[in-house]
Amino acid sequence: ICGSPGSPPITAPRIKLRDGRHLAYKEHGVPKETAKYKIISVHGFASTRHTLAVVASRMAEELGVYFVSFDKPGYGESDPHPKRTLKSIALDEEELADQLQLGSKFYVIGVSMGGQVVWDALSTYLTEFFIVSFYYQAKKPTTSNFHRTSGLYGVAHFIPWLTYWWNTQKWFPPSSVIAQKAKFSRQDLQLISKFRESQNSRENVTQQGEFESFHREMMIVFGNWEFDHMNLKNPFLDGEGSVHLWNGDEDGFVPVTLQRYIAERLPWIHYHEVPGAGHLFPFADGMSDAILKALLLGEKSLWQR
Repeated sequence: ICGSPGSPPITAPRIKLRDGRHLAYKEHGVPKETAKYKIISVHGFASTRHTLAVVASRMAEELGVYFVSFDKPGYGESDPHPKRTLKSIALDEEELADQLQLGSKFYVIGVSMGGQVVWDALSTYLTEFFIVSFYYQAKKPTTSNFHRTSGLYGVAHFIPWLTYWWNTQKWFPPSSVIAQKAKFSRQDLQLISKFRESQNSRENVTQQGEFESFHREMMIVFGNWEFDHMNLKNPFLDGEGSVHLWNGDEDGFVPVTLQRYIAERLPWIHYHEVPGAGHLFPFADGMSDAILKALLLGEKSLWQR
């Protein structure tokens, strides 16, 4: 654990949570005191607070956007949480907003597995959301290429205590992301260097151990969720909030058919599908501006369906 004798040092600002754990965070964009919009950014798998789902661009500065990102439990410099659940991370996020005094209205952005945290925030407390390429563990999916109950995904779902062993033994294939053999699209390969520039080192991501970061997250995300998100009702009937879901149609990590299914089942979600885009499309030129315009200004994107 960071800060304990013989362990990695603490370099980030952190808040102390109600249960005594610490959550590391990083501030970006314009100063919080002068910001017109405040956004919490939730990183995906194998990332940390250093990676923003939406880059703090010139437009973000012109709009007056303040961003805060945080290390999920066990990642970077945030203390591990042995009793971590989907909802507990959303509650950590809410407490971060309270302690940083973000006010009664703020936005949440989640990329990849960070989108899972956004869904739980949506069920826990109300705010406005942007979700990009999140993975939803449907109970009865209609897309044949989504619910992979064999191999590692099946292990994490049905026998989660075997997840660490599966990823560290030599007989069966580990997670493609952990093994750094991820399935990138043509666009992803063009954007990978830009993505890595926003990252901290892999050593920093897992400096408290791969079990508390990678493997525990897989056990949570691919395990049994606490409720079915397909039963969610629109919490923003008064027009005071919105939910945006974005996905590239060539995403090799999250099937686009899954997002189409969700958009069909939950028509109150603003769905944006970007042709020719892969998993890293938020790092493409102009995408951050389009995302911010849709989320903050209510403008319809070129890809909204």
